[in-house]
Amino acid sequence: MSERFTLHGNFMSGPAYKVALMLALSGKSFAYRHVNLRELAQKKPEYLALNRFGQVPTLVDNSDGRHFVQSAVILEVLADRIGTFGGADRWERIEAREWLFWEFDRLAPPIYRSRTIRLGIRQAHDATKEMYTNEGAVALAVLDQHLAGRDWIVGAAPTIADIDIYGVLAYAAAGGFNLADYPSITAFITRFQSLPGFASPETLLPKEDRD
Repeated sequence: MSERFTLHGNFMSGPAYKVALMLALSGKSFAYRHVNLRELAQKKPEYLALNRFGQVPTLVDNSDGRHFVQSAVILEVLADRIGTFGGADRWERIEAREWLFWEFDRLAPPIYRSRTIRLGIRQAHDATKEMYTNEGAVALAVLDQHLAGRDWIVGAAPTIADIDIYGVLAYAAAGGFNLADYPSITAFITRFQSLPGFASPETLLPKEDRD
């Protein structure tokens, strides 16, 4: 295989987009394997041999055959293996990791789940929808306040924290969240989308395999 990395993902997956985006921003082309979630391809033995959790994404480093799961972990692995977006020093790396954990706990659940509800993938009562809307608004307010007067989430240059969090914000509108209410976030999005190598989910995550 000519490409060093192979990403197993799905075009609907925000976490898979984060990994594809990290590779694109790092100038790394990659092979892509479409995992058909509707047909439960993620639960078949051959896929479970790569990803014990039966989820996307999975990243395979073809240079040594190692495979990695969970998007936040994959971002850290890529920062180590290809030397990009890892932060200026150890303390920036630790702070970036804090934001990865915060995003997983506070930002991603209400945004991703609101999106799947609006798409009809997930069913929920009105009270649950309202809960996700309120939780998302609180998380976005925290992020907006943090970004006030800052270009990037950690330090003076973009890190995996920015990639990770952008990979959630990219789906906020589809979840019913109006990011115009958060001026520091909208300014951050504009800066992020101007980075060399940036591409949309539709560009990076096809609906079929790609070598």
